[in-house]
Amino acid sequence: MKRKGIFALGAILTSLIGIGVYFTNILMFMKKKDASFIKEREIKAKRWVVEDFDALPKKQVSVASPFGYNLDCLFIHPYPSKKWMIFCHGITENKYNSIKYMNVFLERGYNAVIYDHRRHGESGGKTSSYGYYEKWDLEVVVKELKSRFGKDIILGIHGESMGAVTTLLYGGSIRDDADFYIADCPFTTLQDQLHHRLKVETPLPSWLVLPIGNAFLKLRDGYRFQDVSPLEAVKNITKPVLFIHSELDDYIPASMTKQLYEAKKGPKQLFIAANGFHAQSLNENKQQYEKAVDRFLQTYS
Repeated sequence: MKRKGIFALGAILTSLIGIGVYFTNILMFMKKKDASFIKEREIKAKRWVVEDFDALPKKQVSVASPFGYNLDCLFIHPYPSKKWMIFCHGITENKYNSIKYMNVFLERGYNAVIYDHRRHGESGGKTSSYGYYEKWDLEVVVKELKSRFGKDIILGIHGESMGAVTTLLYGGSIRDDADFYIADCPFTTLQDQLHHRLKVETPLPSWLVLPIGNAFLKLRDGYRFQDVSPLEAVKNITKPVLFIHSELDDYIPASMTKQLYEAKKGPKQLFIAANGFHAQSLNENKQQYEKAVDRFLQTYS
């Protein structure tokens, strides 16, 4: 009987370890889209016009992350003005996914920085952390930009999905030093987002999986779900924020952006697009998206 009890305990421990490792592997090493796929997709949709992009004056800049790898950035500087935008892409994408957003702001007289997040594109880094480590990477990109073009630049930061989370975490927990932020389809908290995805994608109970995953994530990558909370960060942002989401988004619900909008005090605007699923607000509502951006810029820039 004693031996059976030991075997049973061993089987339980093995199962718990298996759940923890499997769950955190998915989080930390989510399969990225192939760079050629992103390029072909964006060119086919005419969001990336190669001739126009190649003609832009640009400089490839390698910025050292505080975590020991380099971030691959493109500083795109067609105007002599002090107006700059930094763009943060979503999970599994790369900096070229940001071209469509960059084009919106180039048309409005802004220079731009597009860059690869850690573990994406040409940047280093072994894991994705959904904004936790990425927010400090964004800080060094901002510092590099200001060291080159002056602390008096007019700076906006735009993020999509994980990039939107990174943007809000940066402004609300690192430094609120941009002139404005645009957060397109962020989640409220990593815990809430994982709970939502588990409910949609698997029969596994979140009450079992999430505590195990949380413990293993802290052990393997140094942070907890609770450490990734735009909902808390946004309360500290005093600068204007434009919140954007697609009503039909079934990956990160639009209700999360509505919660973030309600939690943000001070200057803010909200645009809920009628069409498109996750991260498709611009692609499926271009005219309305640009009107929302113009309204925001006219009000706060």
